[in-house]
Amino acid sequence: MTEHQTSLPRLRTTAAESNGGGGPAPFGIAETVELLVDLIGATKLVPEDQLALAGGRARQTGSFARALVEEGIATSAGIAHRHAVQFRLPRIDFATTEVDEQAVLAIPLRVLERAVAMPYELADGVLRIAVADPGDVQAIDELRLATPHQLELAVATRDEIVAELGRRERASTATAVPTVVEDDEFEFDMAPEIDLEADDGLSDEPLVRLVNSILFKAAEDGASDIHFEPQEGSLLVRFRIDGVLREVQRVPKQTAAGVITRFKVLAKLDIAERRKPQDGRISVNAAVAGRKLDVRVVTLPTVYGESAVLRLLDQSSKPPTMVELGLSEAMQVQLGRIVDRPTGALLVTGPTGSGKTTSLFAVLTALSRPEINLITVEDPVEYRLPGVKQVQVNQRGGVTFATALRAILRSDPDVVMVGEIRDGETAKIAIEAALTGHFVLSTLHTNDAPSALTRLNEMGVEPFLVGASVTGVLAQRLARKLCTHCAEAYTPTADELVAARVSPDVAAASDGTVLYRKRGCPRCDMTGYRGRIGIFQLLSMTEDLASLAAGKASRQEIERAAFESGMGTLWDDGIAKIMAGLTSLEELARVTS
Repeated sequence: MTEHQTSLPRLRTTAAESNGGGGPAPFGIAETVELLVDLIGATKLVPEDQLALAGGRARQTGSFARALVEEGIATSAGIAHRHAVQFRLPRIDFATTEVDEQAVLAIPLRVLERAVAMPYELADGVLRIAVADPGDVQAIDELRLATPHQLELAVATRDEIVAELGRRERASTATAVPTVVEDDEFEFDMAPEIDLEADDGLSDEPLVRLVNSILFKAAEDGASDIHFEPQEGSLLVRFRIDGVLREVQRVPKQTAAGVITRFKVLAKLDIAERRKPQDGRISVNAAVAGRKLDVRVVTLPTVYGESAVLRLLDQSSKPPTMVELGLSEAMQVQLGRIVDRPTGALLVTGPTGSGKTTSLFAVLTALSRPEINLITVEDPVEYRLPGVKQVQVNQRGGVTFATALRAILRSDPDVVMVGEIRDGETAKIAIEAALTGHFVLSTLHTNDAPSALTRLNEMGVEPFLVGASVTGVLAQRLARKLCTHCAEAYTPTADELVAARVSPDVAAASDGTVLYRKRGCPRCDMTGYRGRIGIFQLLSMTEDLASLAAGKASRQEIERAAFESGMGTLWDDGIAKIMAGLTSLEELARVTS
């Protein structure tokens, strides 16, 4: 036996074994959890209420380590490191470890899922396998019985193992196809393939696998959009991840028409019409890579054929809280004061894809209480919030932002959220609602916060209404976060800072400051970035600003007064996040230029 095997404790697993020697019975799950809770509680490092919740969860799942992670007391990486040290086993990171497919096939997938284990190498009759809990002797014994190979154990985090197993499971069920149901939704299941009555190869199994694999990979990579772009000799597939398009693969030209047509059929579009733009939707009821998706499909004729863009809306995601948005402490206090007011209008501005709706839902989450009636009108509904009435815009059915807003105002709301102010009619109704005892949330497409006030005037809203109703404007961008595993520290020169639009005075004062820049590693797909963070500018209305807005002042006059009242710029907030090591100068320049 190897050292890795002999280092594992051999615990008794049956009542006969445990009492065969006449000794006392071993602790059960409940007794073990109580002991661990007492030991950790004695350290006073974890709040008693949080530890009690972890203990209750551990009694249900049988894993105290998992309960600590789920309650936020410990991290998966920390638990894995502790297990590796305790059992003297190597620590495996699947982001940098290549998995041998032959090793994966050595043990049935169902056994690996029960044991939370992932084989990664098979050589000379030895199967190297990573487990989440080396102390789970029953699971390890099941692994030994499931393979003739000698096992050599290692430790990986539960999240990494579950993700790897999920990829294998999805690969084995890639032939599952979306199935049309009566309520215009589609569902991934293992039902026989539907005859789509088309002669373009839609019923060809390789095409089904290709289409589904692209959708699965996009969901797995956290893509917000999938672009299918016909080229002269192929169909280019690109994912938008963290706001940036990334080429994924090229589909042969002879298959391109089948791929586009398949999505058109699923979205109930006219497959015979290839000369006009069309749009539709596909609902995916089952989780795809852990995401419950609503897919919006838009087709557009180009010189090389039809292109398609799929917007992936994650229905299972939860909006962040106001604290998690990334606002500075000062902005959190200011925004809290604006939100606490019973009437007025809070506008969130920025370009498409800058996270405006996410910020609005963070505010809605803070406002949601049983004694308040919250109603939203959106296109599309991106988040589902319990206790909030959400209305979906339906242009074909006559439900526009303006018509829905009129009906909402007759439904006794306290808080109204308008997904976007797109026209003068919607703007007037929303602003008037803010003056008649409602708190209104909405978005506008402007580059900064002061421009929102003048934009309302341009849309036909009377200046005195703008000054009296708008209580705050939040402008924002989304910048990619530096990968925490490969970010590289460096000391920029004053000239480099000036070239990055830092003022000469600040650049001279910052000489010698350590910043971070992208590098690239397997965890971030060699991009140097992973995830995004908000860059914000908050204009809080004062009496002077309200007077200027009511007097139809120019954007420059409003901006000057806002700076005097303490408002900063998007660039200022971005620089603060750069100094904190969250993003890079290059990325800040990209999103704010």
